[in-house]
Amino acid sequence: MEHPGFFERAAPFPVGVLADKLGAQLAASADPDTLIRDVRPLADAGRGELSFLDNRKYLAQLEATRASACLVAPALAGRVPGATAALVVDAPYHAFAKALTLFYPDSGTPKAAMSTLCDPPVHPSAVIEEDVRIESGAIIGREAKIGRGTTVAAGAVVGYRVTIGRECYIGPGASLTHALIGDRVILHAGVRVGQDGFGFAMGPKGHLKVPQVGRVIIHNDVEIGANTCVDRGALGDTVIGEGTKIDNLVQIAHNVVVGRHCVLVAFVGISGSCELGDFVVMGGQSGMVGHLKIGSGVQIAGWSHVTHDVPPGTRVGGTPAVQMVEYGRQIAALKRIARRGGGARN
Repeated sequence: MEHPGFFERAAPFPVGVLADKLGAQLAASADPDTLIRDVRPLADAGRGELSFLDNRKYLAQLEATRASACLVAPALAGRVPGATAALVVDAPYHAFAKALTLFYPDSGTPKAAMSTLCDPPVHPSAVIEEDVRIESGAIIGREAKIGRGTTVAAGAVVGYRVTIGRECYIGPGASLTHALIGDRVILHAGVRVGQDGFGFAMGPKGHLKVPQVGRVIIHNDVEIGANTCVDRGALGDTVIGEGTKIDNLVQIAHNVVVGRHCVLVAFVGISGSCELGDFVVMGGQSGMVGHLKIGSGVQIAGWSHVTHDVPPGTRVGGTPAVQMVEYGRQIAALKRIARRGGGARN
């Protein structure tokens, strides 16, 4: 059965009403009575859905979108497809944040356990299969589902409508909200899954919170180390692929997609909307800026900072990260300069 989702969506809005509420100018050719039922990313939006563009990197997605309406800045209004109503506004991301609040009025409050007091505190609507071990102090929230053979250790929180597969281990003090977890997944002590992504529309008058209405999906046979955080998606899903192994104290931001059998070593930081292929390895304390595509088989050296897309099979290192051959030349050049005493002079 399809998962019912974590947030309740409001009734559809005519696009003309949305324009008024968001302070946007509706294109003259648009039908103000067109109903908009949801908000989606440009690449995924279809008829009856609203999207936005605030980053020129995604112009190709704008020109190909099937969305019924799109929030855009005045300079880009002419790039909106003819079948898509342009909602022209000076700050599309701010307007998009307001639109999310309209469509998901309860999204300002994360859906935690929503449990009742009992011992152990398992909400009566939760579905618990046989041979599940729930230790002292664990909380199982309303409409949660836990598969056979899973252990939920002491003090862990399984939130509202969270689904956990079979033969999993949820470590002490871990918290899971807005998440769908596969089979044989191990989450060590203090792991945080499904909390808000870091989404704010920045502005001179302050920073407007962007509701995060997506999910976290963790596939089978994933292991996540202690105190690692996996934020839920803003609109779509944050995804951890099958068999991926993640060390302690790793940060995975909203909308990140990690492929199958990747290895992320301690203190790795992956910024929002990055996509990693399969079998990617990231060394300790490495990181990347947002919206990057990292190909399958890429190896990123420890302490490296990736600032551009990386093609499959490439090995990179350094800050900013370059191919390992070039990185080796840079290190060798620095050593030669140091031997010559080429530092600063008094």
